[in-house]
Amino acid sequence: MYDAAMASVSGLQEETLQRVSGTARIRFANTEGRTRLADLYQQGSAKIRLPRVYDATATAVLINTAGGLTGGDKLSYDIAIDENAHAIVTSQTAERAYRSKTGSAKVTGSLRVGAGATLEWLPQETILFDRSGLTRTLNADLAVSARLMLLETIVVGRTAMGETVRQVDFRDRWRIRRENRLVFADEVRYRGDPADFLSGPATAHGGHVVSTFVDCAIDAEERLPHARACLERLPATSTHGAATAWDGLLTARFVSDNSRDLRNALISFLTGYRSADLPRVWYC
Repeated sequence: MYDAAMASVSGLQEETLQRVSGTARIRFANTEGRTRLADLYQQGSAKIRLPRVYDATATAVLINTAGGLTGGDKLSYDIAIDENAHAIVTSQTAERAYRSKTGSAKVTGSLRVGAGATLEWLPQETILFDRSGLTRTLNADLAVSARLMLLETIVVGRTAMGETVRQVDFRDRWRIRRENRLVFADEVRYRGDPADFLSGPATAHGGHVVSTFVDCAIDAEERLPHARACLERLPATSTHGAATAWDGLLTARFVSDNSRDLRNALISFLTGYRSADLPRVWYC
């Protein structure tokens, strides 16, 4: 029997489903020659943990306690590295964008790096599930002598789990400014069937895992031979990578049809290029 009252309640519940909402802010400062935590704020499902690293680089680990993202979810991160400080920001595990009934999840990041400071933004991969919707925006503001290393990896479906992705809506927007001058802009848009837009030789040539690394530093062009040497030492797998540099920027792009192969390649490249191990969460 049709019950109008129950239908009304059901409709209300559908419209008022709980959504992820979280904001996290962290600032590191150089105190007596050592990078230390200067400010920490976290609200909602956006959390930050500070593992003990002893003599290694100060590290912050981002956590989405909701376990994933879907349409209507919102997360924002604000990272500041003060003058002459050095910190790594990573994620506890892969972020997951699940099927969205309506709209997209929105993730925004704001990075500020002071004079003589270094920020390594090295989150683990983001996995796009079938019919997922995700919009990400990352803005970075650097001082003249600041250095920013930036990595993002996208996995379109988990083929090892037998998953097929036929529809995604993903947008990733990066803007890096040095002393208010735009020095790097990158925009990625996936909309529709990944088999269509990732199959071309100018996109992923049939791969479904892509990664971009940027080193924004005043001497970045001098690092290109080192970056290419690290690429030559990558394990012989399905992953391919290339690097180029210009005007204070070095970029490396990776593509693969196997997420494990690409992850291993990134570990090899980033460890060699940075001459340091990645945060422990990368190996868990």
